[in-house]
Amino acid sequence: MAYQSTFQRYELKYMLTKEQKEKVLDAMSRYMKIDEYGRTTIRNIYFDTDNYRLIRHSLEKPVYKEKLRLRSYQKTLPQDPVFVELKKKYKNIVYKRRLVLPQAQVMEAFEKNIPLAESSQIAEEIDYFRAYYQNLAPAVFLSYEREAYYSVDGSDFRVTFDENILYREHDFSLGSDVYGTPLLAEGHSLMEIKTSGGYPLWMSHVLSEQRIYKTSFSKYGSAYKQILNRKQGGLCYA
Repeated sequence: MAYQSTFQRYELKYMLTKEQKEKVLDAMSRYMKIDEYGRTTIRNIYFDTDNYRLIRHSLEKPVYKEKLRLRSYQKTLPQDPVFVELKKKYKNIVYKRRLVLPQAQVMEAFEKNIPLAESSQIAEEIDYFRAYYQNLAPAVFLSYEREAYYSVDGSDFRVTFDENILYREHDFSLGSDVYGTPLLAEGHSLMEIKTSGGYPLWMSHVLSEQRIYKTSFSKYGSAYKQILNRKQGGLCYA
């Protein structure tokens, strides 16, 4: 299975209405194409400590933060390969390291607190992360539908649109059905721009014209805020 194991880039987020998304897609039509997978459903399992240490630290907006998750781009069986991803952010630059292993094998290693059955630098980094934070366990299941676009000029400029973002605190399996509590208002999309360099002029123009501004929206962070508000008996506006 061929895949990119490391990433280093900027990842900027924007919250779009249906009308704004249509305008952006229209501007993109000459310069970008949807990838070969089309619209896909992404499943994620985020790991954290029992007191949500990782996401609490992340929401404080530190210079450096990190997270660990399992991800699949389709419904999987226990023996199917999934991505184990260690994602770090330092001074606005995102660094992602990932490897592919069977889902059941990864879950067993995490549950039994044993090293991953993989001999590589990335596996060692993930195992060190797990040992440092200790007793990491599934905290939130997040799913969403994604459309990913790539630049036809061969650059690494990419744009994704995530919709129907749902979370739950149980049924932690990448082979499960998609269901849960929504995180976005109806009709909205979360757009992410991923690039190691600057924006092309046409994208800067449409963002300015449509008054689309950057947001610090975090899927896991927003889910945590809802969980916290529910436990405290309050209301959530995340």
